Amino acid sequence: MKNTTRLGLSTALLATLSWASWAQTAPTAAPEGSGPAKPAHHEHRMAAPDPAQMQAHFAKRSAELKAKLKITAAQEPAWKAFTDATQPPASVPKRPDPAEWAKLTTPERIAQMESHQQAKAQHQAKRAQATKALYAALSPEQQKTFDAETLQAMGPPRHPHHPPERDEQRPARQP
Repeated sequence: MKNTTRLGLSTALLATLSWASWAQTAPTAAPEGSGPAKPAHHEHRMAAPDPAQMQAHFAKRSAELKAKLKITAAQEPAWKAFTDATQPPASVPKRPDPAEWAKLTTPERIAQMESHQQAKAQHQAKRAQATKALYAALSPEQQKTFDAETLQAMGPPRHPHHPPERDEQRPARQP
């Protein structure tokens, strides 16, 4: 019993000392001329998406989907409305400046958040309407293709580190 206690205390002490030395490791200096260092709490954030890359990806994906659907001339207006409504934004909205945000009162911040949410809801409604119009213009075979091709984009969000089969094993949520 005495040896077990000593072993446990030794292990705890060793772990504490190794953690303390790891925690005190000095950060590496940024190369000269690279600007001010970012605070450590922002390192986990992803960079804002590049609108040009988003547009290129959208164009490629749209062309692939159009080819798979075999859009006819009669369906072209619905396809154009669909692609126009689902275009990625020309620019990525900026987050509010923390200094400016701090100057607002709580009701003013709430009003800005509600305004942003309403704009997003209007955009989503436009996308949904265009998608439904295109879907109605498609033949049953095209609808099956559309369903299969858009399942991933319109399905429930998946955790990026979970393989799809792991999500399928998870029980469905109950309402």
